[in-house]
Amino acid sequence: MTPPASVCPSCPLTFLHSLPLIMHIRTGVPLSQLLPVSLRQSAPRYIPANFIRCLSKAAPQPNVALERRKEAIRSAKPFSHFLTDNFERRHDYLRISVTERCNLRCLYCMPEEGVQLSPADHLLTTPEIVYLSTLFVSQGVTKIRLTGGEPTVRRDIVPLMNKLGLLRSSGLREMCLTTNGISLRHKLEPMLEAGLTGVNLSLDTLDEFQYQIMTRRKGFGAVMKSIDQILAMNKAGAGVKLKVNCVVMRGLNEQEITSFVELTKEKDLEVRFIEYMPFGGNKWNRGKMVTYKEMLDRIRTVYPGIHEVSGHRNDTSRTFRIPGFAGKVGFITSMTDDFCATCNRLRVTSDGNLKVCLHGNAEVSLRDMIRRGNDGKPLDDAAFSRLIEAERQKLPNRDGELKGPIATGWLPQELELLQVIGASVKNKKEKHASLEELEKLDNRPMILIGG
Repeated sequence: MTPPASVCPSCPLTFLHSLPLIMHIRTGVPLSQLLPVSLRQSAPRYIPANFIRCLSKAAPQPNVALERRKEAIRSAKPFSHFLTDNFERRHDYLRISVTERCNLRCLYCMPEEGVQLSPADHLLTTPEIVYLSTLFVSQGVTKIRLTGGEPTVRRDIVPLMNKLGLLRSSGLREMCLTTNGISLRHKLEPMLEAGLTGVNLSLDTLDEFQYQIMTRRKGFGAVMKSIDQILAMNKAGAGVKLKVNCVVMRGLNEQEITSFVELTKEKDLEVRFIEYMPFGGNKWNRGKMVTYKEMLDRIRTVYPGIHEVSGHRNDTSRTFRIPGFAGKVGFITSMTDDFCATCNRLRVTSDGNLKVCLHGNAEVSLRDMIRRGNDGKPLDDAAFSRLIEAERQKLPNRDGELKGPIATGWLPQELELLQVIGASVKNKKEKHASLEELEKLDNRPMILIGG
């Protein structure tokens, strides 16, 4: 049955009424900005244009050749030397921890006694996160992932994503989220409108009671609802890359490996098995670690047709497929087969420290540099405007345009920030420490790093 259709008030195309939503065929803006009040009341919620393929011959078709040429030009642009290390690794992927708080207490992530949370004024504000993101994107970062803690517990996570989504015009291609999924479904629709392109969802068991043991909290049902909602939206054309991350620990969940693989039979998602890694307070020991080869052997006994497929050179996982299955299986082998040679990741912690290696403890505070012109106090939008204007006064002949709290050019503070970032990137080691050294390394708990 064909759903009812209406004519868009701003163009000759039609849009379809489907479920409680209206799907506009051409534009990507919420129709609440286009429709008369009477129609808004009958259809109060909207989703972006990429949720439905165009059904009208009048719709403009993309110029594939032109888009390829644009992509080639973008790729030919010299990559920033600030984000290139001494081993010619280009860091175009930024992971930002937006909170230290979490609504779970996972065994491998947070110490049983909890962690000492930073004072609120030590954490990056939304304008500070946007400012740093803008700076990194200006240097060639094309992918940003928001992590935590649990990013969905940040009160302004959606407004933050809306602001980061504007960076697509400056070269940002992917905006992703790492989440435990408990409250994701309540915020998923506005996140998609903001430009969300990928979700990594942490889930270490498919058993509701085991879930409470491993996370020390309830919430399994809510997580599964979030997974189902993403898959349903993807069937409508949302295009969100969904990956389910499972940390495998001997004696806890290694017997569920094949059950997780079974998820990919009908569901178009990727299950990634992660080798258990040592971090501060997680009581890591080698006996708990299940190696990638051991996991793969276990899967092969049930699915002998599983085979490796090629992926992107910067992938952190080795990817496999099983004939006839809708999804994929991956392995993150940080402990037994590292991917340091192609690492393209940088991390900014929620308290504003740049961390160039997940398994290293070297950090430098970007927060303190940003706040130096504000007497060390957190910066809101108004403070940023004053700070940037003061910076511009140092360049009386410079023409510049201010977009909200974001500077478009290299002001003295920005250049100094880039130099500090560049020095940190240049000091990045060729590979992380050995397993024996990592066992003794004094590193933050995972929850205070952001993964």
